[in-house]
Amino acid sequence: MSDALENKHVLIVEDEYFIASDLKKSLAAKGAHIVGPVGDLVGGLRLADSERVDAAILDVNLGGSNSYPLADRLAEREVPHIFVTGYDGWSMPEQYQHTPRISKPFCVTQVIKMIEDLFETGSP
Repeated sequence: MSDALENKHVLIVEDEYFIASDLKKSLAAKGAHIVGPVGDLVGGLRLADSERVDAAILDVNLGGSNSYPLADRLAEREVPHIFVTGYDGWSMPEQYQHTPRISKPFCVTQVIKMIEDLFETGSP
């Protein structure tokens, strides 16, 4: 069992309550400290600016807006993040096509593995 998430602060920005709740429970069970979850861009930006964030899980579509400004802010700070989305990679703006992405619907264990990999490899 990997301890890559132990004491890491993971921001969850997801507007679907049950997905956010499942991610929160599963990450906490791996020893992560959860920042959020929040379901909108403004809340995500607020937490990113006021809390320690070691990595982030970002839903691309947040009730009509998108999480790209938050992804940009995290990238400026070299905080690794992944997108969870129903969008195909080709439909995303070019600058985000290389950001790790998991398509919805997904298994929570896939997301956890991807976040663990971000910490173990050190790649954003």
